[in-house]
Amino acid sequence: METVDFDYVRDLVRKRSAIVLENEKSYLVESRLQPLARREGFASINELVTKLRVTGFDGLHSRVVEAMTTNETLFFRDLQPFEALRKVILPELIEKRMSARQLRIWCAACSTGQEPYSIAMTIKEHFPQLATWDVKILATDLSTQVLEKARSGSFNQIEINRGLPAPFIVKYFDRQGMNWQLKEPVRQMIEFQPLNLIEAWPPMSSMDIVFIRNVLIYFEVQTKKEILKKVRRLLRPDGVLFLGGAESTFNLDDSFARTEIEKTSVYRPQS
Repeated sequence: METVDFDYVRDLVRKRSAIVLENEKSYLVESRLQPLARREGFASINELVTKLRVTGFDGLHSRVVEAMTTNETLFFRDLQPFEALRKVILPELIEKRMSARQLRIWCAACSTGQEPYSIAMTIKEHFPQLATWDVKILATDLSTQVLEKARSGSFNQIEINRGLPAPFIVKYFDRQGMNWQLKEPVRQMIEFQPLNLIEAWPPMSSMDIVFIRNVLIYFEVQTKKEILKKVRRLLRPDGVLFLGGAESTFNLDDSFARTEIEKTSVYRPQS
């Protein structure tokens, strides 16, 4: 891949997603754009980039940006955050919200949906009393392609085998050919919407719980600060923020207090 083409793609991705591609990532750009170039009918990445240069921002540009986003995910990823959710966070919030009987949860950068579906199954499995509550899980991602798959609730055997307890497969999925289909009551708990974290956010409800895990690591410091500031405004005063294991609000936003729960770190707003 030519340096000028890499530089163009790097600038495009940074401008549209705030993801920073270092020089040593040229191999990654090439490996992800080669299949896209073929699907779009271009003979090479160079030909694809040449087309991008001479047209205004359109669907092709968006597909290039989406191709460069990392969509690694699995059910109950890292496990401890979901143990904290089950054993401590949800019981606390259920007690606090008893009069309103309402819970709002947001999964940002949800990829193909395993994280919000894991939350939904946790609620179904362990908190039957919430069946009569107004519980909504909002799941968002930059990529319309992964959101389409997430909405389908259909996963292949490899995806199912990654993190999903066997009893959950039997209880919450139906076999459909080579795939497994999530049952409708779980799928109905989640609203999937496109959202780019570095652009203007649409009006959103105040959130009790926010999952924004394993995404801030791809951004520069200033972008991380801006996103955390917006999350803080969205989170209710007694709400909880979950970040990835390699992420923290330290030196980014001092309005959050870190707490250790079930061997995982969570962040609560502090005045």
